Amino acid sequence: MAINLFGFTIDRQKKPDLTNQSIVAPVPDDGSITASSAGYYGTYVDIDASTRSEAELIQRYREIAAYPDCDNAIEEIISEGIAAVENEPVVTVNLEKLKFSKSLKDNIQNEFNTILKLLDFKDKAHDIFRRWYIDGRVYYQKMIDPKDTTTGIQELRYIDPRKIKKVRQVKKEKQPNGLELIKKIDEFYIYNEHGISYSPGIPPPSGAAGAGIKIAPDTIAFCPSGIMDLNRNLVVGYLHKAIKPVNQLKMMADSLVIYRIARAPERRIFYIDVGNLPKVKAEQYMRDIMARYRNKIVYDSNTGDVKDDRKFMTMLEDFWLPRREGGRGTEITTLPSGQNLGEIADIEYFQTKVYQSLNIPISRFQQQSGFNFGRQAEITHEEIKFGKFINRLRKKFNHLFNDLLRTQLILKNIVTDSDFDDMKEDIDYVYAQDQYFEEMKSADNMRNRLDLLAQAQPFIGKYYSDDYVRKYILRLTDDEVSNIQSEMEQAQPDPTQTDPQAVQQAAEQGQQQN
Repeated sequence: MAINLFGFTIDRQKKPDLTNQSIVAPVPDDGSITASSAGYYGTYVDIDASTRSEAELIQRYREIAAYPDCDNAIEEIISEGIAAVENEPVVTVNLEKLKFSKSLKDNIQNEFNTILKLLDFKDKAHDIFRRWYIDGRVYYQKMIDPKDTTTGIQELRYIDPRKIKKVRQVKKEKQPNGLELIKKIDEFYIYNEHGISYSPGIPPPSGAAGAGIKIAPDTIAFCPSGIMDLNRNLVVGYLHKAIKPVNQLKMMADSLVIYRIARAPERRIFYIDVGNLPKVKAEQYMRDIMARYRNKIVYDSNTGDVKDDRKFMTMLEDFWLPRREGGRGTEITTLPSGQNLGEIADIEYFQTKVYQSLNIPISRFQQQSGFNFGRQAEITHEEIKFGKFINRLRKKFNHLFNDLLRTQLILKNIVTDSDFDDMKEDIDYVYAQDQYFEEMKSADNMRNRLDLLAQAQPFIGKYYSDDYVRKYILRLTDDEVSNIQSEMEQAQPDPTQTDPQAVQQAAEQGQQQN
């Protein structure tokens, strides 16, 4: 396989081509389109039964992310995933599992720091993680120096995911028996400055809107969300299941405002005496009176403004009823306002649905709720689930680091492609933590272990060995046991050396006795 960086090719170790033995193409897990011809444009049927392109779906994610309640939940997730801890890096690489030399580990560490600088991860980590979370994918173009590839990646440029799509093109060969075998599979990206958008049943547009630039796969760093809609082979974002609850919440909030404005005031009933006027003249007389005294206040659901507009019939419209001659004449009465206007249980219900769809603990948004620094048992199960969810997000986001680190190490001839495939499972990325309940759990666990150790103390040496206590009561690993043992040996005083303080104390005691 070769890296084709806009005309510049870097040869790699060739691997045997086994695709000609297969009749089924590999199932992609990155949402790429598997095409036998020129079908590069994917479509998606949304929950409201309308067919959308992937670009339209991303646009919808961004729209619902701007809604205040959804934005509040997203910020809660991003703040947990990317912690801003003072004087600590946002993310570091852990290479303890690698069975390589220290010099190689140092080189990998240095190149990872270079990647963080290219991403400006120290200052933009929150924005990058948020962009990936909302869109459900992130793309970067790797810029290198074609004259000297050993300098590695020179720049990383962000690409709008609405303008790029990964394509997996399958070429088949028909056998004499009629069976089609896969001969070759080409992977590449299609980039279109005007966006990749396509409606079903309509051919892709011609010209600039339908043209695309074919880009080598190793030129692009692609990190999907990892959530696949297998029915349509599409990568969906983490906000996908929140589309319906957010729309419902928006409609309920708008209807609540309209209801409050419409039912809060007391509405009037006008009984207009029209005497014995003919029907046409009576109606005209009624319209004149209505135009003179009618309320003109309307509510704009887009902006939330309440304004005076004479062009619309309003929700505060009074009732106008004619009376014929012989009635009680013109009369004005009032209708009582709505009751129970302070109940918002339905709004809170849909807010809860939004938070549940985003895996946010409901307790974090309850009024007068604070973090409990009590015992471990007081940590809610929702918080534990939320912590696991954040760890899953980080593991998915680590694919971006793996992709960039792979390219950087190969370009600088530090490791080969096969070497990195072997070592990537042993490379861990450690994120800064500011979840205080983790510290609380650790302290509480240590307290419980020490209490258990105190209870088992009379039986140590009789029924339990020191190794058993360290392994099963204190839960120490072999490395921790050896490190603690060496530290204890270093801390013990040397019997061959005399303690000056002890000598002085003994001399003072001897003088007092004399």
